[in-house]
Amino acid sequence: MPKELCYVKRAVIMAAGLGKRLQPVTFTTPKPLVRVGGVRMIDTILKGLLENGIREIYVVVGHLKEQFEDLKADYPEVTLIENPWYDSCNNISSLYVAREHLEDCMILDGDQIVRAPKVLSTEFAHSGYNAIWCEGETDEWLMQAEGPELFVTSCSRNGGSRGWQLFSISRWSEEDGKKLSELVEKEFEAGNRQIYWDDVPMFVHPKEFRLAVFPMERGDVTEVDNLSELQDLDPSYKAYDGGK
Repeated sequence: MPKELCYVKRAVIMAAGLGKRLQPVTFTTPKPLVRVGGVRMIDTILKGLLENGIREIYVVVGHLKEQFEDLKADYPEVTLIENPWYDSCNNISSLYVAREHLEDCMILDGDQIVRAPKVLSTEFAHSGYNAIWCEGETDEWLMQAEGPELFVTSCSRNGGSRGWQLFSISRWSEEDGKKLSELVEKEFEAGNRQIYWDDVPMFVHPKEFRLAVFPMERGDVTEVDNLSELQDLDPSYKAYDGGK
């Protein structure tokens, strides 16, 4: 019998970080609020979520948190959650403060550009990550998957080739979201605060989850990892230090 489908009911957007690799731009603007071609990155995410019917949205803030207040005027569906550890811990701290909202949830980084809203669809059969097939070399997290349902069998933090490049869009069923919440809480309160939250299901407690890949096409989502990539996307930033 086919597995009963799950549906995303809420979203958590991680937007608390310092954005060090985009400095000096992020000295004065939080990375998710940086405009690319005149549009804030987080707007592409929020509009994509709303287009897919997701109207319970939590944005975890920290660095320059007051600048996110305007979001609530533009998007009444947004609730801000403050992360007081944003500048001393890795992003496990952001999921820790949002851990009450992880059931039937989509978790996203706020510093990416969603160009194809279909990648934020609410229907899913198994918890897991959006990814693109990567034939050549990448230094991004790379998953191996098997079977028609593309269950994840391993993940490399150091990249590689011929695998599924992980993107920061994931879906969690009610059962898995509850488990993820409990494990994030366990690790954070035990002092394991310098890891990515994704380390919890992928490396620290991999036997607790059976994750799957949600295939995307290259270009559906653009990640902006550093100042050079931002400058390539929007030449107006070449005026900053490091520009050419």
